[in-house]
Amino acid sequence: MDAVFRSLADPTRRSLLDELFERDGQTLSAFEARLPMTRFGVMKHLRVLEEAGLVVTRRRGRENSTS
Repeated sequence: MDAVFRSLADPTRRSLLDELFERDGQTLSAFEARLPMTRFGVMKHLRVLEEAGLVVTRRRGRENSTS
């Protein structure tokens, strides 16, 4: 439970969750294009959300999508 609250404490991660709520199954490239951060920054935030069990990353070939 602590991992969930810790992951939600960051406003960027809450923003990512809001975007996923509006449009499920977005790719890492789609997030990177809209957010003012690097690809690695987006990956770091998504990894924290995934470890907390709040999102699931699906890998299809060379493309990752998050829901």
